[in-house]
Amino acid sequence: MTGYGRGQAAHGENKVVVEMQSVNKRQSEILLSLPPAFSFVETELRAKIDRVLHRGRITVSVSITGPPTDVQPIINQSLAQTYLLEFRRMQQLLQLNGDISLETILRSPGVISSIQPVSQDPLLGSILEEALNQALQQMLDMREREGRNLQKDLFTRIGLIRSAANDIRELQPRVAKRYREALLDRLTKIGLEITLDDERLAREVIFFAERSDFSEELTRLESHLDQFIETGNKEQAIGRALEFISQEIGRELNTLSAKANDAGISQKIVLCKSELEKIREQLQNIE
Repeated sequence: MTGYGRGQAAHGENKVVVEMQSVNKRQSEILLSLPPAFSFVETELRAKIDRVLHRGRITVSVSITGPPTDVQPIINQSLAQTYLLEFRRMQQLLQLNGDISLETILRSPGVISSIQPVSQDPLLGSILEEALNQALQQMLDMREREGRNLQKDLFTRIGLIRSAANDIRELQPRVAKRYREALLDRLTKIGLEITLDDERLAREVIFFAERSDFSEELTRLESHLDQFIETGNKEQAIGRALEFISQEIGRELNTLSAKANDAGISQKIVLCKSELEKIREQLQNIE
């Protein structure tokens, strides 16, 4: 689910700002950007975020400002010499002319670095935690609002499937009757003398009715719809559970489709499958 949160906390001249963004993703992925002063708590921060947010690509940026200090550049002379030797070796290997400038060496990764010290405030960890909690809460509030809208949409679509299932149950008795009429009509057209109370016709209709009976599938479908609503009202991570239930709904719809043998019922099943596909798309965004 998408969301944004920002938190900040300060103590003395030190201020910590935490910004969080999340975009839809089926699994959980945490991208954490920390200043050197907080590198030692990276594992702990990841674990805390993962306990709260179970899905989505979560981008977390932490920044810290402290009292003004002089920034002293540090030049890695050994690494600079290594770059120069390697550049010359490649130049000879590729038979290239030209000068290797100092600017080229200094721009090479790791040659120049700078350290801006942050005062060792004993409460630095506490203000980071406070800022992180604020950002998490803001994100959760935003995701909760989105979740309520998604829930309304999903429950509406489940209601449409339930309504169609009720229509299918009402249409079910006519399936055997229509089959009997169609069979009798075909037999009459080919010149066979047979009546409605003929035993052979009755046996064929009974066999067809047993083979095409989908009462159990309808009952299971209605049960899965109830489970979907019940699970969707829970105050916890429910995305994967709803995905499983939607798979079971799809399985029952496929069986109904195979057994229907009725154009009206088939139309209702197509409607159900269309709504189910929209539900599955939305479930990928749910925590």
